[in-house]
Amino acid sequence: MRFTRRSVQTAAAIAVLGSLLASPAWAQDKPKVALVMKSLANEFFRTMEDGAKAHQKAHAGEYTLVANGIKNETDTAEQIKMVEQAVAQKATAIVLAPADSKALVPVVKAAIDKGVIVVNIDNRLDAAALKEKNINVPFVGPDNRAGAKLVGDYLAKHLKAGDKVGIIEGVSTTFNAQQRTLGYQDAMKAAGMNVVGVQSGQWEIEKGNTVAAGMLREHPDLTALLAGNDSMALGVVAAVKAAGKTGKVQVVGYDNIQAIKPMLADGRVLATADQYAAKQAVFGIELALKALASKTPQAQLPAEVKTEVVLVTKGSK
Repeated sequence: MRFTRRSVQTAAAIAVLGSLLASPAWAQDKPKVALVMKSLANEFFRTMEDGAKAHQKAHAGEYTLVANGIKNETDTAEQIKMVEQAVAQKATAIVLAPADSKALVPVVKAAIDKGVIVVNIDNRLDAAALKEKNINVPFVGPDNRAGAKLVGDYLAKHLKAGDKVGIIEGVSTTFNAQQRTLGYQDAMKAAGMNVVGVQSGQWEIEKGNTVAAGMLREHPDLTALLAGNDSMALGVVAAVKAAGKTGKVQVVGYDNIQAIKPMLADGRVLATADQYAAKQAVFGIELALKALASKTPQAQLPAEVKTEVVLVTKGSK
């Protein structure tokens, strides 16, 4: 076999590259963070993913990121598989927005048992289920009940005591759906409103639309519909329009997604809450990276890190 100068140079280059790849100075020591979200059909989680990817790009030397999300809000089994896959792929940390507050706890326990740092964002894991498994999982996120009450209090200023209102909540087994419903109820009770029903729109546009249409038929004198997120609020707005009640039935939401902004501007939606979707995952990632850098064990991580939630209305900047 003839060796040319080029082939010798190529072989040398490959040998050098091989030694570099084998060296701990390369990617092996870099933490691998898996971001596991709820439905990427929801603009909120696409914004969350974009924020996480932008953060990783700006800190490319510090960690790698694998982001994934389920197809619809109720596909809990698929999300459990995603967590299992992250562990199998040697993630050093998992940042999780769970589709179900209880069902994800066993797989989270399995991940922690294998030495993976787990941080909970967006929807809080069930406290009793965590206690039963004897694990501590920090929740990084806003107070959903307080955020929803901000929205409800603002809505109440546009209604009169005794008015009939309906609440369309997210997936009923999720902590954040329950908390937002409680926040809305706090505000409506304080203002003397009559909540005629609470039904699940499963966080989704079409389901929100169907539930809203049913409520409007059942209660022709309804004055407002409070949606647990903006995706459902989009469906509610369409139902209000189809019923010929635009301007007569007030609509509020939660999340401040881009699609809701034109509706805030023209009054089809009265208010929403901004919990900073683009930063949600980043807050969780930063906590996980800090824990890894300081070698803080899961059990010693803070139980909760509060993030901001603010009221957004037509006049908000």
